[in-house]
Amino acid sequence: MNAVTLNINAIASFTDEQFFQLCQDNRDLRLERTVEGELIIMPPTGWISGNRNSKLTARLELWAENDDTGFTFDSSTGYKLPNGAERSPDASWVKRERIEALNLRPNQFLPLAPDLAIELRSATDSLTVLQQKMQEYMRCGVRLGWLIDPQHNRVEVYRQDRDVEILEAPSYLSGEDVLLGFELNLRGILG
Repeated sequence: MNAVTLNINAIASFTDEQFFQLCQDNRDLRLERTVEGELIIMPPTGWISGNRNSKLTARLELWAENDDTGFTFDSSTGYKLPNGAERSPDASWVKRERIEALNLRPNQFLPLAPDLAIELRSATDSLTVLQQKMQEYMRCGVRLGWLIDPQHNRVEVYRQDRDVEILEAPSYLSGEDVLLGFELNLRGILG
């Protein structure tokens, strides 16, 4: 099943608090809201994608736990991006000092763009839609983005003010200057 986009602007619009509550009241649904106010309802992934995403998040968290310079988040974490959209990357990381500078309530979306945003394409995801999402992340200030595409056995690397780099069948991804010393092992995630 593919994601469904609902344009409900003619009948309703949500405040940030109402959208957050909608997400809390419907925890079985993965919801995002575009900058235009459209609701995106994403179905649960199949077991292969779920396993790949689990490996991805676990590897990022193991590094982050030891590095201690930032926080790792999974696909259930919402971000209120600077453009007004609410998005949930499959995995993400934010530098500790950026989080600590905010006065956050425990149950709210993060009001910023992550430093690293990762999208893992599942069998039902549109590549074009994910590429557009990655471009949106970059326009909102994400410093490094990875679009991992197991169907084509490749990764698209997004960086600020640079062209997208396409890596064919890489074994590892470097955290570069965003996550110093981090290398994501793609065994069991790609291919």
